[in-house]
Amino acid sequence: MKLNKVTVDDINVKGKKVLVRVDFNVPLKDGVITNDNRITAALPTIKKLIADGGKVILCSHLGKPKNGPEEKFSLAPVAVRLAELLGQEVVFANDDEVVGANAKAAVEAMKDGDVVLLQNTRFRKEETKNLEPFSSELASLAEVFVMDAFGSAHRAHCSTAGVTEHIKDTAVGYLMQKEIDYLGNAVETPVRPFVAILGGAKVADKLNVISNLLEKCDTLIIGGGMAYTFLKAQGMEVGKSLVDDTKIDYCKEMMEKAEKLGKKLLLPVDTTIAANFPDPIDGPIDVTVVDADKIPADMEGLDIGTKTQELFAEAVKSAKTVVWNGPMGVFENPTLAKGTISVAKALAETDATTIIGGGDSAAAVIQLGFADKMSHISTGGGASLEYLEGKVLPGIDVIADK
Repeated sequence: MKLNKVTVDDINVKGKKVLVRVDFNVPLKDGVITNDNRITAALPTIKKLIADGGKVILCSHLGKPKNGPEEKFSLAPVAVRLAELLGQEVVFANDDEVVGANAKAAVEAMKDGDVVLLQNTRFRKEETKNLEPFSSELASLAEVFVMDAFGSAHRAHCSTAGVTEHIKDTAVGYLMQKEIDYLGNAVETPVRPFVAILGGAKVADKLNVISNLLEKCDTLIIGGGMAYTFLKAQGMEVGKSLVDDTKIDYCKEMMEKAEKLGKKLLLPVDTTIAANFPDPIDGPIDVTVVDADKIPADMEGLDIGTKTQELFAEAVKSAKTVVWNGPMGVFENPTLAKGTISVAKALAETDATTIIGGGDSAAAVIQLGFADKMSHISTGGGASLEYLEGKVLPGIDVIADK
């Protein structure tokens, strides 16, 4: 399944009004942007459309406004930062109803290569329910629609899907294209051996991912909090470790499935344990490393152990494609970040295509300084997971095929 979508390189936007769905859901503190990664990630597509003489109308959500417009969720600070990064004026159309008098006037006044940013799409209650009239109102501003917000592609909202019912010319931007190329192709047509690494706290969050990846990969590695449910399913004592008792049968099924398909399923052989979860999360903590089947009843596993670090690193060495989603332990704590660091290091040192599937693993790789060593770090948390599950994402589905 090579996803062949029309891209911004295939369309002619000169003199046309182009509505671009970007992901400007940036972290704000007291009205100041604390991390502008998502804005910089959107620049290649925006610059391409400007250079081609399009009239670029940007829309995005920010945060989760509950009851319509809230000042603290305004995109005003984003317009300022974007103008700095682009080195040109960005007109901010401040309308509580998003497509209001300001937006219409701003779009009316546009010349080729101009940029307008609309107000937070979630200021409209219809947005998350994909209801009219918001989709038509958004669409009425433009002749072409470009989807470049992978982090929102798993949601069928007005600004990600609904508008395409009214705008026939559609394309994906560079960010979306990169996500489709890396994530989509890694899972559907990987260069083998293909190793998938799953971590994070809960088995429940990754049920379909585990099952889908077992069918696609050669080796599946499981670490993080979810590993203890698998260990318990093997009949081991896991003490106070995080366990989902309702998923023990599921874990048994997955281990049987791996065996039946002839896939390697690697679980921790040792674990880093402590008496309690660290409080504060990054505070000092006393830990010891024990074999996976020797966890005392009054202790809990909080990271993979040293032998497991070596085992997992060894499995990555011969790989040609590696997908990683979810940390190996409580990586926010320096003492309990060793497992996650060791996996990041192993990925940094391999010449395989390395894909980090958004969320906490992306945060960990960036925080720990390994970002430039990875082939691709996904910009979507939930979207990456659903992609790895093999789901069709509405925000990709609605875009025209080549």
